Amino acid sequence: MKIGVVPRDGETVVAVEVDKRWIDFTRAYRIYELLEHQRLGLPIRDILELLQRGLLNDGGLMPVIAAIRNHSAIDKCAITGQPTFTLPYRPGKIIAIGRNYAAHAAETGHDVPKEPIFFSKSPTACIGPDQAIVVRNEYGRVDHEGELAVIIGKTAKDVPQENALDYIVAYSLMNDVTAREMQRKDIDAGHPWFRSKSLDTFCPFGPYLVLRDALPWPLEVDIECAVNGAVRQQNNTRNFIFKIPELIAYVSRFITLEPGDVISTGTPEGIAALTPGDSVEVRVPEIGVLRNPVLGLR
Repeated sequence: MKIGVVPRDGETVVAVEVDKRWIDFTRAYRIYELLEHQRLGLPIRDILELLQRGLLNDGGLMPVIAAIRNHSAIDKCAITGQPTFTLPYRPGKIIAIGRNYAAHAAETGHDVPKEPIFFSKSPTACIGPDQAIVVRNEYGRVDHEGELAVIIGKTAKDVPQENALDYIVAYSLMNDVTAREMQRKDIDAGHPWFRSKSLDTFCPFGPYLVLRDALPWPLEVDIECAVNGAVRQQNNTRNFIFKIPELIAYVSRFITLEPGDVISTGTPEGIAALTPGDSVEVRVPEIGVLRNPVLGLR
């Protein structure tokens, strides 16, 4: 099942895809509450609120859809046409994994790491699909890095690898945009590379979430990044150096992960520069396409 956020009637609503049809879940939930519990609560417009209420799963979403279907109210909640999605939500933490494909480690001149390398990106860098990645002359070269995003569903600390799946609620796509020259300068000066990873607009995220149980486990999906239609990065998540259970176990050993936190699992080989006027897409067939234009500012 897919779930995202779309603008509708001057506000944003949570949208859920059911049988290849997008439903205004914000409206559906209010109707469900009225029909089933004779109450009309405040509308849910936030995916994080669904997560906090324990509703971000088939067990929480499908009873609502079933109820409005049974009461012949499904058409009242249907979204006509193809929805335009916004940022799904702003994560509390974004933990990004470095050099998680051997070929990417090689292209950057590094050995295959012996343990996961992780760093953070600022949540304020997040933008949604079709929003512009803004590059400035002072940034120097700016690269795309298409990645699979893992969404944490409950508080995770010292998670055993064999239990990692229990802590995943959904998947999405992320572009770990990087100011490459700035990163190298900071590293050469002995500084952290947080700045080069966290510039405003440098974390496209979306276009929506796909619930965990909609995809097979272990997760082995093709991922690619294309610029102006030409594929630059292409690999399969089966080739991760550190698989998703290892990443959740390793990160949670040091950092408590909370509901809604995102682990961005590393980028394949083929990173390259973006230029103002480009259109960059991160693609996973089982999830969708995260598309963003590139805007140049002086």
